Amino acid sequence: MYKLTAEGKPPTAGGIGIGVGPVTVADYLSRPNLVMQEGGNKLAIAESHRWAGELEDNIARVMAANLGNEMRTSHVLTYPWNGDEGLSYQITLDIRELHGHAEGHAVLDAAWRVYSLPGRTMVTSRTWTATEPFAADGYEELVAAESRLLARLARQIRASLK
Repeated sequence: MYKLTAEGKPPTAGGIGIGVGPVTVADYLSRPNLVMQEGGNKLAIAESHRWAGELEDNIARVMAANLGNEMRTSHVLTYPWNGDEGLSYQITLDIRELHGHAEGHAVLDAAWRVYSLPGRTMVTSRTWTATEPFAADGYEELVAAESRLLARLARQIRASLK
């Protein structure tokens, strides 16, 4: 089983309140298995390589840690949370692509919206697509490359708030 990992550790105290989620994923990702693109329009399901838990929850957890690190805050919650008190922003994510490619890289295509709280006023709505090369062969490296892409996505989200 595989899990995504955050880049670095967020601060242990202080900072603005951020809520991450909900996170949605494309239908082809709503399964316990890792996915590889074999070429063109063909995807392959890695039957014996599975996510540890729901992919949406895995992404939300990693993005919360990455955004906490990027925005220098320890006050980051994942959806659902109980009320918006203490939160300044809500960041929703739509993961449209997240898989490996047979050519040796991971692919991420994501859209996000940032809302100011309270009031849920949209601050920004953006999309971002990127690839990340594998450092080695294998599914463990696929997940590591996907994790690096999520760290890069957190940097894009932080930059969109300036």
